[in-house]
Amino acid sequence: MPKSHPSLKESTDYHDFADRISRMMIANMTGGLAPSALWGAMADWSVHLAVSPGKQAKLAEDAVKASATVAANATGLGKPAKVETDRRFDSEQWGKLPYSAVRDSFLLTEEWWQEATTNVRGMTPGNEAALSFAVRQALDTVSPSNVPFLNPDVIEHARETRGASVFQGLMNTVEDLTPAEPDAETPPELTVGEGLAATQGKVVARSHLAELIQYSPTTETVHPEPVLIVPAWIMKYYILDLSEHNSMVRWLVGQGYTVFMISWRNPEAEDRDLGMQDYVEQGPRMALDAIRAITGAERVHAAGYCLGGTLLAIEAAAMARRGDTRLASMTLMAAQVDFSEAGELALFVSEAQVALLEDLMWYQGYLTGDQMAGAFTMLRSKDLVWSRMVEEKMMGEEIEPNDIMTWNADSTRMPYRMHSEYLRGLFLENRLSHGKYRIDGKILSLTDLDMPIFAVGTEKDHVAPWKSVYKIHHLTDADVTFALTSGGHNAGIISEPGHPRRHYRIGTHPHAERYQDPDAWFAAHAPQEGSWWLGWADWLGQRSGERVAPPPMGKPDSGYAPLGDAPGSYIHQS
Repeated sequence: MPKSHPSLKESTDYHDFADRISRMMIANMTGGLAPSALWGAMADWSVHLAVSPGKQAKLAEDAVKASATVAANATGLGKPAKVETDRRFDSEQWGKLPYSAVRDSFLLTEEWWQEATTNVRGMTPGNEAALSFAVRQALDTVSPSNVPFLNPDVIEHARETRGASVFQGLMNTVEDLTPAEPDAETPPELTVGEGLAATQGKVVARSHLAELIQYSPTTETVHPEPVLIVPAWIMKYYILDLSEHNSMVRWLVGQGYTVFMISWRNPEAEDRDLGMQDYVEQGPRMALDAIRAITGAERVHAAGYCLGGTLLAIEAAAMARRGDTRLASMTLMAAQVDFSEAGELALFVSEAQVALLEDLMWYQGYLTGDQMAGAFTMLRSKDLVWSRMVEEKMMGEEIEPNDIMTWNADSTRMPYRMHSEYLRGLFLENRLSHGKYRIDGKILSLTDLDMPIFAVGTEKDHVAPWKSVYKIHHLTDADVTFALTSGGHNAGIISEPGHPRRHYRIGTHPHAERYQDPDAWFAAHAPQEGSWWLGWADWLGQRSGERVAPPPMGKPDSGYAPLGDAPGSYIHQS
């Protein structure tokens, strides 16, 4: 039981207390997902489909056509029809009978259900998206690729290894179900402070919620404008300081910048009442004050990743409102300030869902990393769940851990109040883009932002779709340089120079020019091979002064004596 869970004696409304406990128990049983949201979507669909005889007739016709297609492809009688496949069925074995018939039946069934749950006149868009997503998830679980005796690749591999792959798959399953040994050694290359988060630096400031790391220079001179990086509070910061070859921090230091990074605390139950105001004050606001005192710099390049970018934009708008001009530029990496089109993640944010999570966090004091990870995993279940199950449990293959897998498993928590404010104020009600969000007790306006902005979207982002990130163009009075890079939410951002098969598009849109919609922007900018980091470095360089000698590491006489070596202490909190 959490140390600070609310007790009955502390509650002044016993009826509300009972309701919250009930919803908390439901959340624990469902993994934090609100069943009422799906029930409502199903009711909406069934009612409107029932009064759509034309849609029903079309679905009946589609079912007959699908059966005929499977029969024609399997028997060779009639005209064969091509069935669109995906990478689950890439193997040549899937093109042979009887597996091709099983594959075609499944894929056409998926297609039929997609048609059945979409374009039903009268359904609300949110219910349509939620039901369509739920049906896809349910069908993914029964894909023939997930069934050993229906997957020809599994059968063939078992034959080639004389059953050894089956035995190894069982061993892998047992290993996953067995608790890890507490003294199990992690290889140095995947250990935080050794192979990961190993860029040299010092912790130069600390608040209850954040440590500020200043990285050691590796060049004789540096640009006079330091770079402050604000990661999301829902993750450990070292996604931006992974291994030596793909550390954004290490690379940026090598380009001649004095880099500072915020490392967030992993909150406990007693931090339940810390909210967005606390994170602003003890995060970027604290960091900017420390950076000026240590470096003497009048201007700072600030960059935010994911929700760290949202937090940075909030503080930047607050600074602009009070006439604080310390930000030379702002970079938003896969970060949204308008959540009206936030992709499939929005399916998990409804009034019912938020209420359920609020009551779960109300009791615990926080939301755990595992509880947060469920929604993100469901968005990419084909890649993160089923394909891995086939490889490890059916093919008997060992998936070697890497740096990003290690980081992804290093979960964090979020305080009750902070997560509730984020979900309700930003995501559900979209107050920031509507000019209704308050910090310091005053309304913020993104139109106050007039510093140069560099925004990065990724082509396959399920968390912050690039067209949502692109909306920064018409929400500010700034010149915006937009980069669209290959990859997803994490891999697209961690796209170091030299990484194979990477490309990006980039273009600058002066605020004085007419707005260009995202599709028109995409058509007007051809892809370039390589890493978007190079385009960003050029952009920063054009907005930076002549190089000077590096500033000191911390400044004791200003109250910022080094408190220890990077990566600091907060990163090790579990």
